[in-house]
Formats: sequence, structure tokens, C-alpha cells
Amino acid sequence: MSDLKAKFLEVYAVLKSELLNDPDFEFTDDSCQWVDRMLDYNVPGGKLNRGLSVIDSYSLLNDGRELTSEEIFQASALGWCIEWLQAYFLVLDDIMDGSHTRRGQPCWYKLPKVGMIAINDGILLRNHITRILKNHFRPKPYYVDLLDLFNEVEFQTASGQMIDLITTLVGEKDLSKYSLPIHRRIVQYKTAYYSFYLPVACALLMAGENLDKHVDVKDILIEMGIYFQVQDDYLDCFADPEVLGKIGTDIQDFKCSWLVVKALELCNEDQKKLLYENYGKDDPACIAKTKTLYNDLKLEEVFLEYEKKSYEKLTSSIAAHPSKAVQAVLHSFLGKIYKRQK
Repeated sequence: MSDLKAKFLEVYAVLKSELLNDPDFEFTDDSCQWVDRMLDYNVPGGKLNRGLSVIDSYSLLNDGRELTSEEIFQASALGWCIEWLQAYFLVLDDIMDGSHTRRGQPCWYKLPKVGMIAINDGILLRNHITRILKNHFRPKPYYVDLLDLFNEVEFQTASGQMIDLITTLVGEKDLSKYSLPIHRRIVQYKTAYYSFYLPVACALLMAGENLDKHVDVKDILIEMGIYFQVQDDYLDCFADPEVLGKIGTDIQDFKCSWLVVKALELCNEDQKKLLYENYGKDDPACIAKTKTLYNDLKLEEVFLEYEKKSYEKLTSSIAAHPSKAVQAVLHSFLGKIYKRQK
């Protein structure tokens, strides 16, 4: 484990302890144990990329100088707020989707004695963010900007989830609803804002910047987030499950994936009929037919061409930015995702 990740996890322990001793609520032993277990199960289990990138970004905005322990703590606290936000989304998302597993273990709501209590746990996770911000940032001149930022991104993400849910209504599998603009809107709002823009926006606020003056940075990060999700959609079907760490299920799950919207755009009437008959069915034969169609349409080549153009567009947008420090932040993000295998 890297030194930075170890320090980051130490901050989680501090924040959790503060929440479990919050003066505005009298915890019983049972409630304290419940929240303790709920947090450990849902918050620190992922790759922590979003949270760690707040520290990376803040360091790069300060020309890579060594950060003080106070700066590392504060950037980590903001990073954990993003991880708390992610946990809140995922706990509720899994219930809405009827998912069974998350990060290689049963979804929180699937555990014995949890069930629909998970909905309230999701609400608690969201409320913890404002407690953390109040505890550590209230005296800061950018405190209100942080609250606005988290509220705005939560609204955008929930709205993206709504578009996704109403477009992919279970029992109403209608491929005619799927298109490239719909895919882009879902991804932009559901994923790109909180995964790409939010960590950098937190670092910019910490560095004393006005977010209204960095709309160009937001635009580049949203484009990067869309490219990231298209990669995800591609890897779900074409990556080696051993490398990816999971078996892709987008086809049988009737996902509004970039691959299916590209297929709909490129296929002839016979191929479209085949796609309508087989997409979204949890049957190995139907999945195989869909994958064969993807190969016939040379979607792997189509993706590689998309990747090349996206990379060129992103690098030229980054190069046009007047600040070398901001360029470094954006290059750091792009470097982590370009040509990734998982």
C-alpha cells in the first residue's frame, strides 16, 4: 500500500470516530455498532481513486510541493466526502437495480437483518458529508462553496440516475429509446460530474480558486468522464474477465451501453432485428449472438478510433489551458485512464 493511501485511510478512521461521537445524537451501543459496521462495509471498500485524486490534484495545483500534514488531512477529508457520496449512491442504486453483489461481496441491503434499513443508511451516509464539512471546513472562506458544490453534484447525479432508470424501465425493454445523445446525457450526469469534476473542484476550492472562473476545466473533465464510461462499456464486452476482475453483464442487463447505441447506428435492418430479439436476455445463446453482431460491425475498431479521437481532442484542450498547474492536474487524470485495461 502506498504511503499516501495509508495516510488517507488513517483520516477515514478519524472521521468515522468523530461521526460515532457526534454531539447532536446520543448513540446507544446498538446504534453505534450498526453505523460503525455500515460505514466499514460501504465506504472504504473501493479503489478510492476519487478520494485520492483530491490530494493529487491539490498537490499539483501547488506545483507539486510537499504538502503540510494539515493540508493532507483537509484534502483527505474532502476526498472522503466524495467516497461517502459514492457509498450513498451505490447503497441506494443497488436496491433500485435489484443487484446481488458489489465489489465482490453481497450488496449491503442483501445482508441478513439489513434489507430496507439500507435506505435509511443511504440517507445517513449523505448526512455524514455535511457533518464532516461542518467539523473541518466551517471557518474556511470557501465553506459555502463546498456545500453548494456537493449539493449541485448530488442533484446532477440523481438526475442522471433518473434518466437512466426511466430509459431502461424493467419489463419495457425498448431499444428504440437508446441513442448516442441519451447515452451521453446519462453518463455526463450520472458519472462524470461526481467522478471527474468533483475531486478537482474540491482541490480548486482548497487552493483558493473561484469555480466560476474554471468552467473550461469542468468541460474538459466532463469529456474525460464520458470517455471513461465509453471505455467501461467497451471493456465490459471485450476485456478478458481475468484482467477486468469481473464478467461483463451489460448485454443481458439491457444496459444503455455505448456498444449497443453504436450498433444501432451502424447496423442494417436484419442486424437490427437480431439485436432487438437478443439484447437484454439472460441466455448464453442470445449473449453470443449479440457479441457476434458486435464483431461483425467491427465495434472494436470503431472504439479504438473513438479512443484515438477523444485522446487527441482532450490533449489539445488541455494544452490550450493557460495554467501549467491546471494542465498537470488534467494530464494526471487522463494518464490514469488512457488505454486502461480494467
